[in-house]
Amino acid sequence: MPRFEYPCPDCRTTTNLHGPDCRFDGEPWADIEKAYVDVVAVLSAEARTERELREAAHGSWDALHEAALDRLRHEQRVVETDGALRLLSAEEFRETVSEPTIEPMRTIYEKGSVPGCHDNAVFAMVAWYEMVGLSWEETRENVVEWLRDSGTWDRGGFEESSPGELVDEKRHVYETGYGWKEKAEAAKSVIDRSL
Repeated sequence: MPRFEYPCPDCRTTTNLHGPDCRFDGEPWADIEKAYVDVVAVLSAEARTERELREAAHGSWDALHEAALDRLRHEQRVVETDGALRLLSAEEFRETVSEPTIEPMRTIYEKGSVPGCHDNAVFAMVAWYEMVGLSWEETRENVVEWLRDSGTWDRGGFEESSPGELVDEKRHVYETGYGWKEKAEAAKSVIDRSL
């Protein structure tokens, strides 16, 4: 089951140490959590229009609530269907984020990696799944499956004896919470030239 943390809706930190220029730096952490809880509590009961959500949320709707809703939409935890916002179940969320749809991750996921960018591609895949909130076990399962299904493992160029061993060696990426974008862009560049 995906874990759910309450990241700052601007810089995504899960601590009181915000990124430079974060518009919520100094905001009490309880207020950040409350904004998420207000949104999640209402939408977990039933789908609502955005107007209905604002009216049903506990207390007054403010910029922090708006940013929390935007973050939940961006991270695909909340979707809009027929004009109503809906909170995805844990299973729906896992299925939704298991196949990256934004570039450069989509290219890596769909085409697989090639020798010369394996390290960056695997790093990006592990970091992506950590970022979207999958557990280590779910991340490992998804990346191993991707290595096999995309043809990446069959292309060779690995020192490890199995896809599982390769992914296990990237666990530090998951635990540290490194970003995925730079590595993904570098991998996509090599993949686009090679395939």
